[in-house]
Amino acid sequence: MMYEKYRLHPISAFINFLKALKELLFPLIILVIVNGFNFKADGKEIWEYIPLFIFLLVVIFYLISGIVKWFTFVYWFEDNELRVEYGLFVKKKRYIPFDRIQSFNYKESIFHRIFGLVEVTVETAGSTNGRPEAEFTAITREAAARIERETKKLNIGQDKDGEINVEIGGAKVSDQLQEEAHVIHKMSAKDLLLLATTSNSVGVVIAGVAALFSQIAEYIPTDWIVEEIAAMIQFGFIFIMVIIFLAFLFAWILSVMITFINYYDFTVVQENDRIIITRGLLERKRIIIPNNRVQGIKIIENPLRQFFRYATVVVESASWGFGQGDTKIMLFPLISKKEMSEPLQYLFPQFTFDLEGEFVRPPKKSRPHFYRVYILSLIPIIGLSSYFFYPAGLLSIFLALFVLIMGLWQYKTNGYLISGNQLTLRYRVISRVTFIAEKKRIQVIQKRQNFFQKRKKIATVQATVMSGLAGATARVPHLDESDADAILSWFERTRGINKESA
Repeated sequence: MMYEKYRLHPISAFINFLKALKELLFPLIILVIVNGFNFKADGKEIWEYIPLFIFLLVVIFYLISGIVKWFTFVYWFEDNELRVEYGLFVKKKRYIPFDRIQSFNYKESIFHRIFGLVEVTVETAGSTNGRPEAEFTAITREAAARIERETKKLNIGQDKDGEINVEIGGAKVSDQLQEEAHVIHKMSAKDLLLLATTSNSVGVVIAGVAALFSQIAEYIPTDWIVEEIAAMIQFGFIFIMVIIFLAFLFAWILSVMITFINYYDFTVVQENDRIIITRGLLERKRIIIPNNRVQGIKIIENPLRQFFRYATVVVESASWGFGQGDTKIMLFPLISKKEMSEPLQYLFPQFTFDLEGEFVRPPKKSRPHFYRVYILSLIPIIGLSSYFFYPAGLLSIFLALFVLIMGLWQYKTNGYLISGNQLTLRYRVISRVTFIAEKKRIQVIQKRQNFFQKRKKIATVQATVMSGLAGATARVPHLDESDADAILSWFERTRGINKESA
């Protein structure tokens, strides 16, 4: 029996080529710097062009490989499997059973949107290496809908006309998937503005501008700038402060623009047993998270957001999104804490989001362990700075004061809470993190003690859930030893019950 085979859109050859060029961007920057930003032919020997020739050959190779992959890539549906085949000299085949497919993730770059196309990645229950089981670089939206429709026929039934139906109460209902979609959260323009203002992106922008300046500094007329600055100083301190304010204002505006582009129209939708997240202006992304792949929840509050009672909610998922960077998927990039519990409880009824509950805190005897070692390690730095850079070096003493304050803050933040089959760990480095996981999702819990902790009978507890290659870990240091043992006992009892039932 012959099955109809489908191909990617021809533009996928160009998109594959652009993806490869992104990997060459850093080597190109190195090549330009090594060449001294000079590609003129005057006075150069032929061997000086060898790196450039090699780079051009690699670019041509990627272009040809992109064309070959598009030309040889075919997919079809056979025996309840999605089958993919590509390769010229080495044929690569992948047969994906329909019942193993967990989700489809969609991405639309500028090139996709111009031609009305979409990139689709297929994720299965066995996807654990950060790579999708199949990737369709550029196909029409109709083709993407066909793939999802065909792969769902096995699980939810199909009528004789090929329309997907489900059985509810003995009656067939068409398009039930669309009827059960609920919008859980949608970010407004105000939320985007607040997200950009309270995030670290302003600092990233300033660091990026500084790095760019360092590379092009030799081409900037510094003598003229120094003279102009000297003239500006004559106008007084207020004028200089205005210039600094304008520089930070520019960084903030640029940060807002980047945030707006990345998180434009950020929407969270629940559809049956999966969560769908869409976002992006220039590059539109649609990520699907099956509920049964959610391993844990992290609620993150940096100091500024904690002051204003806002938080970021991250889903630790066994799903991969569009690569390893998407294993920690932002469910709510920014949300008010008073509005957070209701949507979280709706999406994850198995969890209890009692964030203000009575957490078990570290004992008073463990308080010095949060700062003592770090302050002692700073003594040589403070001493050397004070000696060689006196008197300005004396300001390094404030580093010890900062470490002391942060240590006390961590001591007051850290703790744990056990509620039925749920473990909640709370800890802080700078941002406060509340980690929530079900017992059955936890891969391992460790109790660690160094020499000094053993003397004080305190211990560090670490819990890990499956997320990515290394897993996602939450760590609460310097708990009382009896509390650490209580967490281990809670976890081991379930393991024993599971073994007996098995």
